[in-house]
Amino acid sequence: MNESVLKFYEDFAGEYHLIFADWRKEVLRQGQVLDNLIREQLGETARTVLDCTCGIGTQAIGLASCGYGVHATDLSPTSIERARQEAQSFGVTLQFEVADLRVLDRHVTDLFDVVLSCDNALPHFLNNEDLSLAVDQMRAHLRTGGLLIASIRDYDLAVQERKRPLAMTAPLPGQQASPDNSRPTLPRVFDDDDGRRIVFQVWDWSDDGRFYTLNHFIMKQRVSEWKTTHLVTQYRALQRHELSEILRAAGFSEIHWHMPAESGFYQPLVTARKI
Repeated sequence: MNESVLKFYEDFAGEYHLIFADWRKEVLRQGQVLDNLIREQLGETARTVLDCTCGIGTQAIGLASCGYGVHATDLSPTSIERARQEAQSFGVTLQFEVADLRVLDRHVTDLFDVVLSCDNALPHFLNNEDLSLAVDQMRAHLRTGGLLIASIRDYDLAVQERKRPLAMTAPLPGQQASPDNSRPTLPRVFDDDDGRRIVFQVWDWSDDGRFYTLNHFIMKQRVSEWKTTHLVTQYRALQRHELSEILRAAGFSEIHWHMPAESGFYQPLVTARKI
């Protein structure tokens, strides 16, 4: 993890909700999806959750709305401050801390039934040493029998798609194909109370296909003008078998992947138990 990660989320905190059609509805929906998964894995006994990469509170507030006692931490002070404000607007109480996941024990001492990291946070750790530190900290804050839940992008699919030629069905006159290592996402267009906006990303892959620089764009229409927010950070294309191996090496067991079609969550989810 490098300094670009902190800057990315510090700058993103005020506009993070703009990547959703309705962020507040999504908070409640994701909370229900995760609640169902927790109940499926642990029954009715789980009541405490540590969300150790909470951002502005998307999953933490959702789970608090389902009745869980939630302690939420994040690297970004601005994200934590916004999460506090959003929790108040939802009428739920959470405990918040600013904390680097790799040294979580400096800030959090309790044990929890569930430790959570969603929204592709773990692939910010670009090497196995840092990722192992993060996973070890997550395990250290679980009660015996507790459940780890993490979500990452489907990098197994992304790595394969990167190898395919980039199709251009109707190129403009003189338009050049994107560089071999550059891949855009399809733009999403929103029209709502926040105005018209277009959200898309450009991924600039490393030559070996193991890492990429993410360029995140939010274009916002204001009357006749457009304002563009451009955010940059780095990710590792962490495939499922790689994360499973890290979890296994940390001492987790019962490691299972739950794909979106099964779980209802928008990214692949992994669950693992501390036995």
